[in-house]
Amino acid sequence: MSATEARLEDFSTSKDFFIGIDSDGCVFDSMEIKHKECFCPAFINHYGLQAAAKYAREVWEFVNLYSTTRGANRFKAVLRSLELCASRADIAARKVNVPRLASLTNWVDRESKLGNPQLADEINRTANDELQRVMAWSLDVNTSVEKIVRDVPPFPGVVSCLEKMRGKADVIVVSQTPAEALVREWADQQIDGFVSLIAGQELGTKSEHLAATAGQPGTRYKKDRVLMIGDAPGDLKAAQSVGALFLPILPGDEERSWARFESEGLDRFFGETFAGEYQTMLLEEFSSVLPEHPPWEQIA
Repeated sequence: MSATEARLEDFSTSKDFFIGIDSDGCVFDSMEIKHKECFCPAFINHYGLQAAAKYAREVWEFVNLYSTTRGANRFKAVLRSLELCASRADIAARKVNVPRLASLTNWVDRESKLGNPQLADEINRTANDELQRVMAWSLDVNTSVEKIVRDVPPFPGVVSCLEKMRGKADVIVVSQTPAEALVREWADQQIDGFVSLIAGQELGTKSEHLAATAGQPGTRYKKDRVLMIGDAPGDLKAAQSVGALFLPILPGDEERSWARFESEGLDRFFGETFAGEYQTMLLEEFSSVLPEHPPWEQIA
């Protein structure tokens, strides 16, 4: 079964090692263009933030690119961004009515598979106007991504690392991007053949992806033979949920991160010397990259 057709329940182990890889911002240098040119303009437009566009853009980029919530699911990112917009005095001074989206909050709290198909099911069940507004935004984003984001190659070093993984590890894509975009982007760059499964937001959270494929330590793979590669704290959290090792691709320093992984990290992983002091060093470095609190709160 091809990666484009595979499902979590169809995954079966074939190698002694397992590697899960995030896509946007980790394999592809696509986070900046997607959020700045697709997500953010649609966010400002659909939620009536035009009068405070400068500040709304600052909020969106902080939430999705430059903070500990980098890489969050799009619907959670909307809620966090609107929360921060509502708390900003400079936005209030523009007399902007920032929506609260209580229905979206309720749905996000109940649903783990936060994708457009699940949102469509909820809209069909409830005919909720607020959720219809959210869906219009999400579909607008997808249209913009398909139109604007093209010809974005993997970071230098990614393909050579994938080649070194071949034959040694079961490799899957673990992402909160819609599957349609993931499959298209990996196929366009002719690297989809390196992975056995592409899991997007429709199949659940990243933790659920890993639990269904890698499992807990010692169940499908021996301890320290499961690795998650990612560029966001959510990727680390997913790795920790299944006891996996974690290779951070540092935001803003992606090429060096992949070069280091190719020159030393992969050999350490396959040689089972990744855990311990080396892992601790990587995590300490990663923890210093992304802030939790926005700069405008620190200035106030």
